[in-house]
Amino acid sequence: MLSSSSLQILPLQVESLRFETNRKVLLDDISFQLQPGAPTGIVGPNGAGKSLLLRLCHGLLAPSAGSIEWAGGSVEQQRAAQAMVFQRPVLLRRSVRGNIEHALKARNIAEHERADRTENVLQKTGLQNISNRNATVLSGGEQQRLALARAWALKPRVLFLDEPTANLDPAATAQVEQIIREMDEDQVRIIMVSHDLGQVRRVAVDVMFLHNGRLIEHSPAEEFFKTPKTSLSTAFINGELLW
Repeated sequence: MLSSSSLQILPLQVESLRFETNRKVLLDDISFQLQPGAPTGIVGPNGAGKSLLLRLCHGLLAPSAGSIEWAGGSVEQQRAAQAMVFQRPVLLRRSVRGNIEHALKARNIAEHERADRTENVLQKTGLQNISNRNATVLSGGEQQRLALARAWALKPRVLFLDEPTANLDPAATAQVEQIIREMDEDQVRIIMVSHDLGQVRRVAVDVMFLHNGRLIEHSPAEEFFKTPKTSLSTAFINGELLW
């Protein structure tokens, strides 16, 4: 059986995706394909359905209609090859190191390998000096770096990020963005929701723009910001209020 780190689950093919709850349609007729490669930024006004789309792709919710198809592996393997970091990560009441080791133990990683992976990601994320500190007393930036380290230790092929730097100061944001770049260099496929267009310009290579539950545009980042294809895209980039 292929391990999650060696299994190629991309491309991700989404066709005619629809999600509704309480008779309200929140996402409708969304289709796109994501190939292996550099980070994707998902943008749009509040309520556009960005975070909901991540949860559907990650399998936390089931679509009302349409399909979400990964290229390879069983359902179990596909789930093991993905990770997700939320805007407010859920951390255990134990040390920084303990949070990472617990995630690896839950995946049945051998003890000696757990130790190696933990040390590796602690170093890469700059957390080695606070590895014995209780995770619940960390700053917001430190908690987000721990959430990224915990995900990275699992060696995912795809990582979903939901507003990873919301409410962080510029220094903490820069640290998180550097980790994202390093994960990208480590061949982790990043799919990131962000309200920060500056961040999307810095990190993403392609952009998906959602509005009112629909995918309005999916373009290379440079094209999206320089020559948007729709008037809605132009208005959003210019900071106009959309509803």
